[in-house]
Amino acid sequence: MDQRFDVTERFADGAQYIAGRPRQGGSEGTHQVVDPATGEQVFGYRLAGAADVDAAVAAAEAAFPEWAGATPGERSDAMHRFAAVLTERADDLAYAESLQCGKPIKLSTEFDVPGSIDNVSFFAGAARQLEGKAAAEYSGDHTSYIRREPIGVIGSIAPWNYPLQMAAWKVLPAIAAGNTIVLKPAELTPLTSLMFAQAATEAGLPDGVINVVSGTGPEAGEWLVSHPAVAMTSFTGSTAVGKRVAELATATVKRIHLELGGKAPFVVFDDADLEAAAHGAVAGALINSGQDCTAATRAYVQRPLYDAFVAAVADLMASVRLGDPFDPHTDLGPLVSHAQRDRVAGFVDRARGYATVVTGGEIPGGDLAKGAYYRPTLITGAPQDSEIVQSEIFGPVLAVVPFDSDDEGIALANDTPYGLAASAWSRDVYRTGRASRELRAGCVWINDHIPIISEMPHGGVRASGFGKDMSAYSFEEYTQVKHVMFDNTAVVRKDWHRTVFGDRQT
Repeated sequence: MDQRFDVTERFADGAQYIAGRPRQGGSEGTHQVVDPATGEQVFGYRLAGAADVDAAVAAAEAAFPEWAGATPGERSDAMHRFAAVLTERADDLAYAESLQCGKPIKLSTEFDVPGSIDNVSFFAGAARQLEGKAAAEYSGDHTSYIRREPIGVIGSIAPWNYPLQMAAWKVLPAIAAGNTIVLKPAELTPLTSLMFAQAATEAGLPDGVINVVSGTGPEAGEWLVSHPAVAMTSFTGSTAVGKRVAELATATVKRIHLELGGKAPFVVFDDADLEAAAHGAVAGALINSGQDCTAATRAYVQRPLYDAFVAAVADLMASVRLGDPFDPHTDLGPLVSHAQRDRVAGFVDRARGYATVVTGGEIPGGDLAKGAYYRPTLITGAPQDSEIVQSEIFGPVLAVVPFDSDDEGIALANDTPYGLAASAWSRDVYRTGRASRELRAGCVWINDHIPIISEMPHGGVRASGFGKDMSAYSFEEYTQVKHVMFDNTAVVRKDWHRTVFGDRQT
């Protein structure tokens, strides 16, 4: 393994980052970060408790007036410096991300890290573009204009599948708009969130603007969401936990942003480029070992292409190389933990009773047996209402279902509670136009699946949540709109006063 740094030594001061300093957690509980490729423990730390959340929120409160009062240009300059520090640390960030998650190093170096740095650069520019409605005399007697103001302290909870990117997605629009933040990463994967916050301090962002508490959901997470001094909460994770977050946040009338589960359909019409669709399905289903809310999990293929599509996908899946995440030739790493691998295996094993496992569907042996690996899996013959089609698996599993008419294909694609992402594959612009309108999802790709860009929003509908990450649209989550109205008449007694007292003035 490529040892770029000793993890225990690097984080010896603790896995909490509060007011610009690392510190040990105050909970009685501890947690071990495990390399999912080997099952070896690589870092142990004291978890955050309620007192740590209190300290982090207090630090964010203390930093808020200065940061909110900085000019957009000053915040922008600080974030540009932040991007430069992260660029210098890119190799270390990629190493830590692959170590704690099991991601292939080529995914960390070519996707996670550069994408996160690009997000910082984007929001460094967007910090200077907090736009509102044009000032004008809408009433005739007054000049109105809109101010976009920061909300206050943001409490955010990020998942384990993309720890660095999700830290960036939570932190950047919040601080670009002038808020301060307390981020709780998943306790499985805190390393790159801590490195992200440290880099911000080294770039000159004031202490307390970005704070990190590494703890469990029931202890640190629930108190962060419930904390009376937290003005807004942003959560990315499962729909079930999202409901709990909403319940807690509502009790203190917080603003809420939820990016929840997905079960993305991949709709292939009979005039699609078969080779492109097969390659897109394999890439879209297997990215990050399938641990992606937008992963292609349900392929609906029009019947004339169905058999050829299944055969092509099976061949491609069989060619995918499982192995050491730090081998640059590895295509697919382990899942994030053995518990997650066993959960995925359970879905597939239950599906054998009602569907066909065409390829994969097994835990590999040999050198990979000690890791949390699972082979790429293709399933056919599953009914639309079956668990494998309806439930989020979060693993390298693709179910393929045939359809006949275009109406049926779109109806099947929309037939789950989720609505995060979808794709449609066709050479016909009218077909793809219809799909883009009628597929119920926050993002619809046409003849591709998975790409994201900083300039465009990410977020879902229905059981996939509401609100947007990335892009200028995310400022809708992290700013409050204030209407300011100036009287232009200098008239003491306004005509409308007669509705309260007196008569119309003549």
